[in-house]
Amino acid sequence: MLDREFKYYLDNQEEIVKSYNGKVVVIKDDSVADAYDSKEQAYFESVKKYKLGTFLIMRCSPGNEAYTADFRHKPNLIFA
Repeated sequence: MLDREFKYYLDNQEEIVKSYNGKVVVIKDDSVADAYDSKEQAYFESVKKYKLGTFLIMRCSPGNEAYTADFRHKPNLIFA
């Protein structure tokens, strides 16, 4: 689930960080679809455009700290 999007982030992390460092990016298929200031904003805007389970939300930062998943106690609300 979302392996393709996570692989895209890993393969392109350096370039993505140059453009979006500190932002929260929404990855859809093989591209950065949008960038936001918060994970909540990214989530609520993305579910208006895309089906759940078809996009990945990542805090954009160098290194591997961005790889940590953040699970919330809200139905269908999982941030990576």
